Amino acid sequence: MRKQHWLRNSIAVLLVAGSLGACDAISGRETAGEYVDDTTITTKVIAEIVQDPTLKKFQVSVETFQNVVQLSGFVDSSQNVARAGALASNVRGVRSVKNDLIVR
Repeated sequence: MRKQHWLRNSIAVLLVAGSLGACDAISGRETAGEYVDDTTITTKVIAEIVQDPTLKKFQVSVETFQNVVQLSGFVDSSQNVARAGALASNVRGVRSVKNDLIVR
């Protein structure tokens, strides 16, 4: 009986330790909190682009990883490239913007 109790407790400790270890940020990966923050930033940047009368007609993709926003897609002028970058930069929480928009 005592051996089963020890085994059950050992397994429980290992499961808890494994769960806590999974919460640590691994190089190149995000924690759950960072993922939520990045999703919020992406949503806000998309909202800014959609509300902008000159940019809303273009397909601009937005991805965020560790507070760095990446813009990709096509626009019709270099002014729109700069405008999208400025809008993204002004969103709270954005650390930097990688603007890969292409003028077509």
